[in-house]
Amino acid sequence: MGLQISRTALATLIATSDSASPREACGLLLGEGPSITSALPTANVAADPTRHFEIDPVALIAAHRAARDGSGPQVLGYFHSHPNGLARPSATDAQCAARDGRVWVIVASGAITCWCDGSDGFEPLSYAVTEG
Repeated sequence: MGLQISRTALATLIATSDSASPREACGLLLGEGPSITSALPTANVAADPTRHFEIDPVALIAAHRAARDGSGPQVLGYFHSHPNGLARPSATDAQCAARDGRVWVIVASGAITCWCDGSDGFEPLSYAVTEG
């Protein structure tokens, strides 16, 4: 499955990561089907945000509620940054993953990698950047 990521969402991912460093940035990936139309930064409420991320549950619930009632886009997945520069899922990411098929984007060193959180672990996803 190839993703489409809007240029605007990509810019948000990178800017959010850059501004959060040395803490991990995190947030939600919003859109429809395989198309990420926006990235919504959220607070990182992890006990140690320099080493871990935890998406603010209030923002997560609000996004799911908006998607369910039709007032917002679908929650396709999540993003976070790796200030250590490694744009691949960490052992902690693998341990905390829900194996629910959602998309994870990891931002590191000004670039992104995309992953499907599948039942057998993370699988890499290709992506294309679109206008918007």
